[in-house]
Amino acid sequence: MTTSDLIHELLLRLGEDPERAGLKRTPDRVEASLRELTAGMRMSVEEVVGKGVFDEDCSEMVIVKDIEFYSLCEHHLLPFYGRVHVAYIPNGKIIGLSKIPRIVDVFARRLQVQERMTVQIANAIQEVLQPKGVGVVADAAHLCMMMRGVQKQNSSTMTSCLLGGFRSDARTRNEFLDLVRNIGR
Repeated sequence: MTTSDLIHELLLRLGEDPERAGLKRTPDRVEASLRELTAGMRMSVEEVVGKGVFDEDCSEMVIVKDIEFYSLCEHHLLPFYGRVHVAYIPNGKIIGLSKIPRIVDVFARRLQVQERMTVQIANAIQEVLQPKGVGVVADAAHLCMMMRGVQKQNSSTMTSCLLGGFRSDARTRNEFLDLVRNIGR
């Protein structure tokens, strides 16, 4: 049975007529949509980083802020979306700035929970660069909380993962968190 067949069956079980005009092609569209939304399952960090790591003698914090992401909650298959802020302190290597959002997508574009995604992004940066520290903060709205259950439209969820100097050095941690807090000000 194909994924399209499963979606067809789901529509039937929901009481819909999958043969009506508006739903005729829905099983194929949903299959294509789910493949796109879970593309991260078929990508690797090594693949998206490629040759994007460079030797560089710098040791100042690098931050890429406001990386938008879209993911699917693995508990309800409903979207959650928001922004990720990633920082690292180089230790002889830097990464092409466009590679950081690509790493975010590797983990966001799969069935996911925000807590794990945040840690996976931080661990991936740590593994690729071996920096002096990594900080990741994610802020997201979850449709599973907005559309069903508690139905709280204005809530957001923040998660963080701090490694190396971001965890052990309060000044470094506070500098990063202050910069993240001041986004848009």
